[in-house]
Amino acid sequence: MNEIPIFAKTYDLLLWLVPATLKYPREHRFALALRTQQAAFEFNELIVLARKTRDKRDLLLRADAHLEQLRLYLRLAHDLKLLTLRQYEHVSREVSAIGALLGDWMKRSGAQPPAERSRGAQFRSPADTDSRNGEV
Repeated sequence: MNEIPIFAKTYDLLLWLVPATLKYPREHRFALALRTQQAAFEFNELIVLARKTRDKRDLLLRADAHLEQLRLYLRLAHDLKLLTLRQYEHVSREVSAIGALLGDWMKRSGAQPPAERSRGAQFRSPADTDSRNGEV
């Protein structure tokens, strides 16, 4: 696999994510599992394209948007009890690490992520869900 950390981490995420989402119940498999997988695969495609092009700004911003969508779908899966707390914590750490690598890449290439998003605040703590009895 590619030696650049973001590519290796994204591959590992996909390797974990595909079988995990295929275990969703049938009523969630098509809509939520498919959208989750698509967001992850599209993120991967965009970073590969960004690596191969001179003007990376648009591609990296689009990749950032797909990563944000992936975060939302994973949070929704956890709230719907499709992912266990342990699974959600694992995938949250992986996506946060990928987000940090993407943010560094964006900074180096001059494609700043949106200012309103602060690093480290991408995922809601599972304790927040518990303290509100599962309400969002």
